[in-house]
Amino acid sequence: MKNKEILLELRDLHVSYGAITAIKGIDIKIYKGEVVTILGANGAGKTTTLRTISGLLKAKSGNIIFDKNDITKTEAHDIVCLGIAHSPEGRRVFGTLSVEENLLMGAFTLKSHDKETLEWIYDILPRLRERRTQLAGTLSGGEQQMLAIGRAIMSKPKLLILDEPSLGLAPILIKTIFKAVKEIAQSGVTVLLVEQNAKAALKLADRAYVLEVGKITHEGTSEELLNSSTIQEAYLGKKKH
Repeated sequence: MKNKEILLELRDLHVSYGAITAIKGIDIKIYKGEVVTILGANGAGKTTTLRTISGLLKAKSGNIIFDKNDITKTEAHDIVCLGIAHSPEGRRVFGTLSVEENLLMGAFTLKSHDKETLEWIYDILPRLRERRTQLAGTLSGGEQQMLAIGRAIMSKPKLLILDEPSLGLAPILIKTIFKAVKEIAQSGVTVLLVEQNAKAALKLADRAYVLEVGKITHEGTSEELLNSSTIQEAYLGKKKH
């Protein structure tokens, strides 16, 4: 990774909710073009980390460096304009707008939406093309998740942040969504992924960090973590043989 350029760096990041410290001095580096996943149990601080990067929460101390700029105190709407798109847990699509209107909302930071980007989203998530005139509120959970990812990509981000994209979805839809994320990464977008499905996340990612109660306990390539007996036991279930 020595020759690769760092796109995002968290330096000794601390985040608190009132008196409770949720993130306790973490360091993370993400290089341009990588897919990085953060693993951890519920309450470990994964979503808090993502929300702090995208400016929805403010750090108590430490720094967030994105594309060589310190964005620690930058407002969320300005962070989107710098090139970070966040697809949150829970999807949050606009239910009374059509699929296509939702996608176009994703391009609000651009002077005009890019028809090529829209068509590309329809290519990698064909279900959205089929449903383009349908109201987003009538879509299934999996289709809404596809729409949330597509909407995030419409802003042409340098970094795509995904929070639990497979949560509550059927295996066939999870496969479709992970395939689309892989294609997004191959197009040159850097991806930061938080995912309960640790095995699927590690197969997709280049590197991973493990967060436990606000601290990073393991980091390494996906292969290293997939082969780690500690990680297997905690997140992947023990091997059967």
